[in-house]
Amino acid sequence: MAIVLGAAYLAYDVALTRGARLPGGDLRTLAVFVYVAVVLAVGSWMTYLVVPQPGRGGTTRSAWSAALGFFAAVPIAYLVLVVAVQILKPLFV
Repeated sequence: MAIVLGAAYLAYDVALTRGARLPGGDLRTLAVFVYVAVVLAVGSWMTYLVVPQPGRGGTTRSAWSAALGFFAAVPIAYLVLVVAVQILKPLFV
């Protein structure tokens, strides 16, 4: 999810940098906020579904599973944005 949304943000950013006039104007800050929020939510949800609660047998899930996904999604969101903006964007502009 982070890579797909990162590619969409990169396309939006490159289009604005090249001078495209899109509806709503320059909403890059909002796009980054939405990107991070979606990546954190999906990371939490997917980890909640996949990872059982530590220390218990079976498939019991709790907020700890979601918290694990949340804290794992933070650096993923950051790294994908860094690669998109600092490495890939100069190749397209």
